[in-house]
Amino acid sequence: MPRKIETLVLHDSSTPVIGNVEKGGSVVVTSIDYLLNQARANSLWPLTFGLACCAIEMMSTVAARFDVSRFGSEAFRATPRQADVMIIAGRLSKKMAPVLRQIYDQMPEPKWVISMGACASSGGVYNNYAIVQGADQVVPVDVYVPGCPPSPDALIYGIMKLQDKIKKRKFNKLIELTPRKLEETAV
Repeated sequence: MPRKIETLVLHDSSTPVIGNVEKGGSVVVTSIDYLLNQARANSLWPLTFGLACCAIEMMSTVAARFDVSRFGSEAFRATPRQADVMIIAGRLSKKMAPVLRQIYDQMPEPKWVISMGACASSGGVYNNYAIVQGADQVVPVDVYVPGCPPSPDALIYGIMKLQDKIKKRKFNKLIELTPRKLEETAV
């Protein structure tokens, strides 16, 4: 019995073909800002910076019940050079404030800060000389998560609000090289 060879057509009759290029198909048109902001928002790597009881609630967000990995944030980092989100969980003493600032400065750009709990956000019930009355006096804070201690659900909601903030960024700082700058970098 002779074999019959058939040629398969890779496009339907309604799709116009110019040479070997099809019009339509899998094409996405977007801006670089939108694409980068979506990637950054959906792959946040938090820094482990637990100072008090709020840190236990922060750790429980990684557990199976709450599962922060749904948002791409399950990889808590122990080094600031690999993290882009600092979660300040607990009371911040004045002795720890310079350490917090140094760790924040070591994080690469772009970086964000979540202040978790009443103590980190406003000093909480510790209105004395030893506790910083709000982490925003040391580093710029993007999202405040209220509570004493806040539940893991509240922290996840704070992460979602931070993702919304990152997705709505209008521009990214890009370096434009002019011919003069190209000559300086070549030297």
